[in-house]
Amino acid sequence: MADYNTDGAWDPIVTPWHLDEYLPAFPIPAAATEVVRPDLPDGPVPARMSLLHRATADTVARATRPLVLSGDCPTARAVVAGLQRRHRDLNVLWLDAHGDFNTPDISTSGYVGGMALAMLTGRTPGLFGDTLDLRPIPDTSVVLADARDLDPAERGSLATSQVHRVPADPAAITAALGLLGPAPVYLHLDIDVIDGAQLPGARFPSGPGPSLARIEECLAAAHATADIAAAYFACAWLPEHAGDQHSRRTVTRLTAALGAGLAWPEPVGG
Repeated sequence: MADYNTDGAWDPIVTPWHLDEYLPAFPIPAAATEVVRPDLPDGPVPARMSLLHRATADTVARATRPLVLSGDCPTARAVVAGLQRRHRDLNVLWLDAHGDFNTPDISTSGYVGGMALAMLTGRTPGLFGDTLDLRPIPDTSVVLADARDLDPAERGSLATSQVHRVPADPAAITAALGLLGPAPVYLHLDIDVIDGAQLPGARFPSGPGPSLARIEECLAAAHATADIAAAYFACAWLPEHAGDQHSRRTVTRLTAALGAGLAWPEPVGG
């Protein structure tokens, strides 16, 4: 079993997958506590993802303070399910260029990655065979920052929800977190929230947006304001860019804003 910390520091956990696709070049910090690489048999994508998510939930449940690096957003359901084994209630801070609030009924693409926040709030029952015993997070416990790139039906769904919408601004995030209850926070960041010009090789670039420096400020503000039980970074670069120097530098800066000092093995590629 992995040797998890007991002093309040971060436990880096890596899930090098995009949906059910393994990403061999995904960056793994030198001090990673665990890398989640279950053997996924051939079969339907949801079944394969369910096995991956179960393994991730088990890993997170053993960690004191998980810092998860992943290649997608849907694995967030596994992280939250793992956290819920020891936290009755959770708040969510979700920073993303997209809303991730689509459901199978309203999605124009059917892309599961665009449903990740909807999964956490209980809007996608039956999407996976394994529920992970995930308890839906109330809308009123969710802060969604930025979300500048929304599908029309998704925009309508968010408008009728009780999710707190804020810009990617440190003061706005601090104020929104102050409106939530005392439960610890699950912090989720998709790297595409950063201005697309600063993200070469991003899988889903979303054009002009907050700078990397501004997102660092947002994370630092959340870190100073909230009891963050776990942090999740969706490192959604194209496979050939996932482990390059620019990508690793970006992840290093973002995680440092939460007080995590990541070091990397010898660089691979550009």
